Amino acid sequence: MKNKRADIRRGVHTRIRKKVSGTAERPRLAVFRSLNHIYAQVIDDVSGRTLAAASTTEKDLKGTSGGTIAAAQTIGKAVAERAQSAGISQVVFDRGGYVYHGRVKALLDATREAGLNKNETADKSENANELSAAE
Repeated sequence: MKNKRADIRRGVHTRIRKKVSGTAERPRLAVFRSLNHIYAQVIDDVSGRTLAAASTTEKDLKGTSGGTIAAAQTIGKAVAERAQSAGISQVVFDRGGYVYHGRVKALLDATREAGLNKNETADKSENANELSAAE
């Protein structure tokens, strides 16, 4: 019997969650996307609290559609601003079992541009090129 795409994603997400955990100093930025909306939460897993959240279902952030890259960028910027107002500057990204592409990538890149994880680069291939040039 074939697994459905959602079942496969849940399995991948479970494996990711075994390795990724948020603390008070560096909480977890969890991303969930549905067909029509995208959600982001900054979570302290130690105390089990959500410190900041944003989604396209909110009245202020609702655009024409929540299932677009532009909407994901808006949510990324909003959640980063809310996290910074809560005193958070570093987070651990939890892509939720989704491929780091499209809306998920747009949301996480927007959080970096808005100031979360300032000293982290979005393009890991730059680091790989620097390592290979050093050898």
